[in-house]
Amino acid sequence: MENRLVYNPLGTIFALSLAVLIFFAVSILFLGVVSTAFTRIGFHWQDALALLVISFIGSGINLPLTILKSEAPVVTDAYVRVFGVTYRIPLTKQTHQDTVLAINFGGAVVPTLVSLFLLAQFPSVFLYALIGIVFVTMAANRIAKPVKGLGIVTPALIPPILAALLATILTSFFLLPTGSNFIIAYASGTLGTLIGADILNIPKLNGLGAPVASIGGAGTFDGVFLTGIIAVLLI
Repeated sequence: MENRLVYNPLGTIFALSLAVLIFFAVSILFLGVVSTAFTRIGFHWQDALALLVISFIGSGINLPLTILKSEAPVVTDAYVRVFGVTYRIPLTKQTHQDTVLAINFGGAVVPTLVSLFLLAQFPSVFLYALIGIVFVTMAANRIAKPVKGLGIVTPALIPPILAALLATILTSFFLLPTGSNFIIAYASGTLGTLIGADILNIPKLNGLGAPVASIGGAGTFDGVFLTGIIAVLLI
């Protein structure tokens, strides 16, 4: 069980790419090259560093919630030899595949807590963030793809870019206070992705035969993490 629940959901190259993005984002905040929405609502570059690093490291930790039972058809091969000739016969049998439904610490727990904290600190933005969450949820649910043996996969760039665009439009149109775009982008991008791609697709997990299906884990973590990067750097 430990091997299933503690593992790196990202490939080496992609993990290195995200590490470079962390360095780039924190360098901009540290050097003060731009006045970001993150800093304009009273946070420091150390807060951004802690948020991104904890999310990145926590991506390898999956906290089990329950076990899903499923009957997935498995194709196996049998061989029959007749008159000196070997024939291959594909056999389909029903097998019970247990899927551990978990929640990823870095890809779900941390961003959810941060989103709730931000919305509690700035309640005037809640309604607009809710609008963003609804839009991103619908989009993420439409583009999410069930993959056998893995779980639910979502294109990494679409949710964070959509969340950033919605945040910019809502902030400009309603003349919201400084830094509102960061809160809207972060909350709608993270919660919208988690709800639309993972939570609403839990009923589909029974037929995928995945040993572990993690909310905010492999398949959606990259989108949630990039949402944090883009939201932090919103000007």
